[in-house]
Amino acid sequence: MRSWAGSVGRLLRQPVLRRLLPGMLVSALGDGMSMVAVAWLAVQIAPAGQAGVWTGLAVAAYALPAPIGAAVLARLVRGMRAAHLVAADASVRAVALGAVAVLAVAGLLEPVAYVALLAVSSLLHAWGNAGAYTLVAEVLPEEDRLTGNALLSTFAQAAFVVGPALAGGLTTLVGPGWVIGVDALSFAVLAVAGWTVSGRRAAAVGVPPAEPAAGGWRTILDRPRLLGLIAVTCAFFFLYGPVEVALPVHVAHGLHGSPGLLGLYWTVFGIGATGGALGAALLRHRPPWPVVVGIVVGWGAALLPLGLTDAVAPGLLGLAVGGLVYGPFTAISTALFQRDTPPQALSRVLAARTALTTPATALGTLVGGPVVAAVGGRHTLLISALLTIALGVGVAAALRLARSGRQPAWTRPSGGTSTMRA
Repeated sequence: MRSWAGSVGRLLRQPVLRRLLPGMLVSALGDGMSMVAVAWLAVQIAPAGQAGVWTGLAVAAYALPAPIGAAVLARLVRGMRAAHLVAADASVRAVALGAVAVLAVAGLLEPVAYVALLAVSSLLHAWGNAGAYTLVAEVLPEEDRLTGNALLSTFAQAAFVVGPALAGGLTTLVGPGWVIGVDALSFAVLAVAGWTVSGRRAAAVGVPPAEPAAGGWRTILDRPRLLGLIAVTCAFFFLYGPVEVALPVHVAHGLHGSPGLLGLYWTVFGIGATGGALGAALLRHRPPWPVVVGIVVGWGAALLPLGLTDAVAPGLLGLAVGGLVYGPFTAISTALFQRDTPPQALSRVLAARTALTTPATALGTLVGGPVVAAVGGRHTLLISALLTIALGVGVAAALRLARSGRQPAWTRPSGGTSTMRA
């Protein structure tokens, strides 16, 4: 515990992070508020009888164009420092979301323009996300990077708890357009903080600015273990996707519950995930791959109460424990990338990872719709739980083969700057 506290202290004394972390926290809170406001505004402006279609398009547009931006805009941003990648993403979001807010408040926002502006706002999101975690690797020594990753993950999870509740009240009082305006302002704060970080200060720990020999995709293909981790993450997120469809249906039809009960389920998950993200730094001396396996299996097991019973209390407890188990996943998996990737290629590799993993949840959600229609919400939750446990067991079996010498390619040490214990 003392070592963890010391790591946090060193992190907070780092000048670049001390400048950027408040902006990251504010923008995470703004994004949490948009989880409610984006969908609610779509419902308000959609033509009669088309609310479901336009709400789905709006939610998808706020996330899915990120993979396109990761590929198409690579040449434009590849030479930028990590802090400036964060600033560029925040700037685009601030401008596009600001335009949405102005048009909405003025009563001039049309559904097509709304979806288009949301799509523009997310074009650089893969690079902004990559920049945040690359910055941790640039300015912190290796022993403190997991703590930095955990802090960034905690911001996102805490915003998931606080943001929607805050947005619900503000949306009722002033309307969703103003809430999206607050989100735009939060990104403007982050953009200013990021652009004012000089390249010299961002390179304080000595990450060289030289151009890497290969891009992000080539670096991943040359390192089977990174490719394996991306494949595991995509499968994990895909199997989670149906939960976002099945849980609301289960609460509404299986439990005959209210929106408040659905909100309670997600709130206890968010509280657990926040605690888990904070605790990720305590796992920094554990071998990362077994921790990843434990998270995958643990999340699947936590879904079992929802899939096996209609009782509310076991399901709430399961989601709270599931959030606690899942919380460290982003920090742990990112630490694997930070160690196994050449420093000069890290931002591109992380952007490529985001471009591959972001659509996985959306695809799982799309598949979950027909499954829920066929077997119901509770049985879909049970299927997701069992398949997720099977995924974790399969990865554990591959790691066991690695220890016995019959080693799958994706568990072997790769040609990066360092290797990870399996």
